[in-house]
Amino acid sequence: MTTDSAPIYEVLRDALRDDAPVALATVTEGPHLGAKLLVQPGVEPIGSLGDADLDRVVARDALGELEAGLTSTRHYGAHGEAREREVAVFIESFAPAPHMIIFGAVDFTAALARAGKLLGYRVTVCDARPVFATPRRFPMADEVVNDWPDRYLAKVGDELGPRDAVCVLTHDHKFDVPAIAAAVKTNVGYLGAMGSRRTHEGRVERLREAGVSEMEIARVQSPIGLDLGARTPEETAVSICAEIIGQRTGRRALSLRDTAGPIH
Repeated sequence: MTTDSAPIYEVLRDALRDDAPVALATVTEGPHLGAKLLVQPGVEPIGSLGDADLDRVVARDALGELEAGLTSTRHYGAHGEAREREVAVFIESFAPAPHMIIFGAVDFTAALARAGKLLGYRVTVCDARPVFATPRRFPMADEVVNDWPDRYLAKVGDELGPRDAVCVLTHDHKFDVPAIAAAVKTNVGYLGAMGSRRTHEGRVERLREAGVSEMEIARVQSPIGLDLGARTPEETAVSICAEIIGQRTGRRALSLRDTAGPIH
């Protein structure tokens, strides 16, 4: 691996221009202070932190940080040993905006798309009905797609990761069952579906008939959102986004799925 920093910054610049995921690891304490290692998924790292074993361990950890969109300082032994503090490495992640996919061109969609954009998501609205799903109706979305949910996920599902979210707002079994059945096969971090408890009970039976396992069904947050007493589309969007944040950060909040009684 080269130790020349010029190519590192050139590759970093190009990755940022292309909105491609990249992480830069820098030694901030210990030997080889200031040494850098640039890490990208599926690409050989560039640079070195001064030790081949340390490079290998930090590259692995940097890919994990990048997938989660995190920036942090990690400590290692001189050769990458865990639970030692001889070397401190600052891992800075430059990850593309997380993706929020909203299935269903319904009244709640515009509010959720606006909230998603406020939180920094790249928002896609997808509905198979072109008369309802139009850029004019959802100008806040980054893209509006006219397609069936399962067909769309077949195209983009491999790109979804822990920072991304799929929200199924269709209220129609012929749309939401294929959407959920496809979404649970991806690595998407959040999967929620709108509907009453009774609606979800019927949906679960249809998912089982479609071959979705109990473990996969358990991934679905439904009724979608936190129990905030939300009534309007805007309030519901807040409750959904709050649940997404809580799931991503690991903070326990009261989800509608885990409570009893009316949801309004």
